[in-house]
Amino acid sequence: MMKKVTLLSIASLIFAASINAQETSKDIMKITSPKAEKISKKLKKHGDVRNDDYYWLNNPEDEKVLAYLNEENAYYEAVTAHTQQLKKDLFEEMKARIKEDDESVPYKLNGYYYITKYETGKDYPIYTRKKGTLDAAEEILFDVNEMAKDYSYYNLAGLSVSEDNKLVSFGVDTLSRRKYDIYIKNLETGEIYAERIPLTTGSATWGSDNKTLFYTRKDEKTLRADRIYRHTLGTDPITDELVYTENDDTFGTYVYKTKSKKYIVIGSYSTLTSEYRVLDANNPIGDFKIFQPRERGLEYSISHYGNNWYVLTNKDKALNFKLMKTSEDKTSKENWEDMIAHRTDVLLEDIEIFKDYLVISERNNGLTKIRIKKWVGSEDYYLPFDNETYTAFTTQNPEFDTKTLRYGYNSLNTPASVIDFNMETKTKTVLKETEVLGGKFDKDNYETERLWATAADGTKIPMSVIYRKGIKKDGTNPLLIYGYGSYGATIDPYFSTVRLSLLDRGFIFAIAHVRGGEYMGRQWYEDGKLLKKKNTFTDFIDASRYLVAQGYTSPKHLYASGGSAGGLLMGAIANMAPDLYNGVVASVPFVDVVTTMLDDSIPLTTGEYDEWGNPNEETYYNYIKSYSPYDNVEAKAYPNMLVTTGLHDSQVQYWEPAKWVAKLRDLKTDKNILLLQTNMDAGHGGASGRFEALKEVAMDYAFLLDLEGIKE
Repeated sequence: MMKKVTLLSIASLIFAASINAQETSKDIMKITSPKAEKISKKLKKHGDVRNDDYYWLNNPEDEKVLAYLNEENAYYEAVTAHTQQLKKDLFEEMKARIKEDDESVPYKLNGYYYITKYETGKDYPIYTRKKGTLDAAEEILFDVNEMAKDYSYYNLAGLSVSEDNKLVSFGVDTLSRRKYDIYIKNLETGEIYAERIPLTTGSATWGSDNKTLFYTRKDEKTLRADRIYRHTLGTDPITDELVYTENDDTFGTYVYKTKSKKYIVIGSYSTLTSEYRVLDANNPIGDFKIFQPRERGLEYSISHYGNNWYVLTNKDKALNFKLMKTSEDKTSKENWEDMIAHRTDVLLEDIEIFKDYLVISERNNGLTKIRIKKWVGSEDYYLPFDNETYTAFTTQNPEFDTKTLRYGYNSLNTPASVIDFNMETKTKTVLKETEVLGGKFDKDNYETERLWATAADGTKIPMSVIYRKGIKKDGTNPLLIYGYGSYGATIDPYFSTVRLSLLDRGFIFAIAHVRGGEYMGRQWYEDGKLLKKKNTFTDFIDASRYLVAQGYTSPKHLYASGGSAGGLLMGAIANMAPDLYNGVVASVPFVDVVTTMLDDSIPLTTGEYDEWGNPNEETYYNYIKSYSPYDNVEAKAYPNMLVTTGLHDSQVQYWEPAKWVAKLRDLKTDKNILLLQTNMDAGHGGASGRFEALKEVAMDYAFLLDLEGIKE
């Protein structure tokens, strides 16, 4: 009976949408919202009892669950029916800015130039290469459009070419669950071999014998990457040799080859600790040797050059990391010697090794810097950048014996560029700047700023802001503020062609570089995790209040967005400061933090204890519960909200946002819009095609523009 009633409700909603395509927001309130059934479940821990009325939604096989998600989708369609044309217009507008027949800048690897191309009207890339010179005949490795034509979702990843250039391994995911099957293709004959390696990360690494392949398998239930296997070409994968098992369920593992091609490396990682094992690539059937045994809190990564290893590490309390070196045969930490010392004001993020040069990626006062140092002599300098809202990073540099460094650059108002820099002559060549089609874009029409808000504890919180020139700071401007703030992941100021659709309609866009990322160095991350996690939320709120106080916007016109852990941020601010925002967009939000972190069968849970804390310990349980969005929904007014998720999401399970919306519907006292939209075919990353993904952005933007009364 429940199923029939639900299907009738869906039908009525669709009918309402079809006859009310131009309804006003006042008329929208006449549409009845879905109401999830309440089935009480008591969750007990540390003597505390939580009642979860919507726990039953945690069952993707239950027809009642699927019916409820479909009912929410139908409700979304009904409520937003009057924005259908706006969504279509936004999509076409965004698509029109993109050069459809585009290709990447070629990069050279082992005698071949590799190029990724897109063709007009096609969603997926075409991978090609040319031997020796760019004038050589083009060889198509994969046309993903052909491979994906029978699937609603398709992702090809992890391309790895053997050293003799004759074979390529690749991973395929057709569900968006990040469970990849690995296949091997013969590049001489075009044949894809019958051997299929299931349940992997998609990536693989060839031994120097061109027939041994190392890859990572996942746990079937938790999807933790926990085992490294050795596969021999032409054999049944069921007989593959298990060479390493990561038994600590707070760690994951992976395998790769050094840039020097001399070593195969197995890495083990957790939030706070790392460990490596190495094997001579010329002896792929040999045994791996541990580099430096794990010690809790010791993080390091390794790069090989000549007869030495270069170690990027936080050893000796180097919070912002330092660079050390050691010989090939003495790899334990007592043999490591300082090369670039620790600095309290500079975060050492990464290194890139070339035959004659060492390239160091650093961050100082929030800004990325690229430092070039010659191995022999005293030459040591930085690439010049003259902006405060930019992003610069080293990109594809697989060749070892070259004087050319390839890096990327963009800013809030400058499209992405790929640049080759001659480290000897110090000259640069801009190989490509992303074209913004349509003839309307001019970077000089936009103003960018870096602002600093003051948090409640006195900390200065940076923001990167962009808007069209000429706006008045009179509180009337719509403003979208975006944030993330977890895992030490920094959201740098970046250019976006799709964002122009907001800016050109009068929106201001801001990125709040809140604690929990590493924008201001490693301490910035440490101050936004575990028992300091609430700093992430209060930083975002204080940044928002600063923008209001300075006249950039007002609560009537202020909007917030974030996804995944940024969706947790959205849930927290909606609870903590609901009157500050007119609307919130929460994408694949991590909002049921206590329940998820207590369930070690869910993908990623055990590896996240060092990020959020382990709620099996009472101190962390109480702290997490105090901010978990789902556990803190109250009977009060909330902003207008759009919540999106994917049925097959392996990182934030669909039931978290579904439960959250159901509870909000039951308790909230306002008449604001609350929508849940579930992509029934996709997972954490949304749609797989480049243009299909734009439809999801158009959906978010139409929601915001509609709240502002902007019709076109």
